[in-house]
Amino acid sequence: MPEVSRSTPPPNIIYILADDMGYGDISCLNPSAAFQTPHLDRLAAGGLRFTDAHASSAVCTPSRYSILTGRYNWRSWLKRGVTIGYSKPVIEPGRMTVASLLKSQGYATGCIGKWHLGWTWPKTGEAEDAVDYTRPIPDGPTSHGFDTFYGISASLDMPPYVYIENDRPTAIPDRFTPGSTGKAYWREGSIAPDFKHETVLPHLTQKALEFIDQHANGTTPFFLYFPLPAPHTPILPTPAFRGKSGTNEYGDFCLQVDDVVGQVMATLDRHGITDNTILIFTSDNGCSPAADFAELARCGHNPSHIFRGHKADIYEGGHRVPLIVRWPARIKSGRKTDETVCLSDLLATCAEIVGSGLPDNAGEDSISNLPLWDGNPLNGALREATVHHSIDGSFSIRKGHWKLEMCAGSGGWSSPRPGPECDGLPPIQLYDLRMDIGERKNLFREHPAIVESMKALLTLYVEQGRSTPGKPQGNAGGTSWNELWWMLTRNS
Repeated sequence: MPEVSRSTPPPNIIYILADDMGYGDISCLNPSAAFQTPHLDRLAAGGLRFTDAHASSAVCTPSRYSILTGRYNWRSWLKRGVTIGYSKPVIEPGRMTVASLLKSQGYATGCIGKWHLGWTWPKTGEAEDAVDYTRPIPDGPTSHGFDTFYGISASLDMPPYVYIENDRPTAIPDRFTPGSTGKAYWREGSIAPDFKHETVLPHLTQKALEFIDQHANGTTPFFLYFPLPAPHTPILPTPAFRGKSGTNEYGDFCLQVDDVVGQVMATLDRHGITDNTILIFTSDNGCSPAADFAELARCGHNPSHIFRGHKADIYEGGHRVPLIVRWPARIKSGRKTDETVCLSDLLATCAEIVGSGLPDNAGEDSISNLPLWDGNPLNGALREATVHHSIDGSFSIRKGHWKLEMCAGSGGWSSPRPGPECDGLPPIQLYDLRMDIGERKNLFREHPAIVESMKALLTLYVEQGRSTPGKPQGNAGGTSWNELWWMLTRNS
């Protein structure tokens, strides 16, 4: 593999993370898509698109933990589900993140958008929403390697509805919103006078473009982590995009996300920094049922493409995500790879780009994807298999074309759901994705040796605190960890 040149300036890095956007919502990945995503298609034409990329989890918070820390999400204290707008921090104090790594290498680092990894709200009482909005907020992005932050605490449908700049609110919530229903759903809660759900995506986009403007012509490379609040609920496309997709409001919102990518690309072009800027686009998990799959199907569109399931599920539709990387100075245009990768790989990839090693207690589930960017295969000795996780804490492990799922059903929101719907079903599932990408023929009885070997490998990854070579590490959790261990072994 070619060495990263030290004679050229380090590349800028922009990581755009869509929220609940399905693999099938990108027209260059889904020939049957009911609408076209021209900017994302152009991004792919100028770089590398992945057909077998995965979030570590099928839901928001855990996926974000893995992206920033290079660790599987279930190694944190959060063993299932997601956090809310008032939750405590998920990233451990002192843990290396992509931002802290790059900051140590001289990068200016910024996070603009949806954080959803918890922080320590200053409190005025015991109630969940008893928050003192006049005081600084510890343990947020600026405590984890980001020089600057502007954004929201969690999903756009989760209170409190307030913008945070660095570690302080931009305005104090002064009223209560009763919430909304349907595709425009958001929960009731406190809202600030400068906050309007319909304008959050355009407002955050403007802040991201301003960040690029500010750093484009400096001598310092920059890293922008840009986690969007869309097309997650509330699904609120602005007037310019309503009806544009020919499907429904969700399709329209996807086109607005595509336009955000186009605005970022145009800004890079305007500053003349496109060639040495790594621009990455992906999604935190599969599409949510809030998009209304039946309505989209009547329009000939499936956000999960050919894959079973959707957001929250252990099935492919839950965690197989779009991933596109463009770096004109390094990556040949118009390429595609079918190798399996995980979003946890960002940390190790950035470390190799800047010529930095990782200590044993960082990036325990991260391997560099730089070989793939250069057109070479990954080093199979670094990761033998990939682990996935559903909203209820169910595991699966993928090795080659085999996928073992440690639950009877979806582990999420599609049928068969955890509970009575799984009564009488086999306790585990084994699929040959080479022959059965739709995960319909359970082969666990036909291949007991494969089941046992994959189960043993998954158990080793849990016990060692890592899935990459290195010194064994610990996993957080206490009682919660015992519960997770039960999720792993209950079907042994």
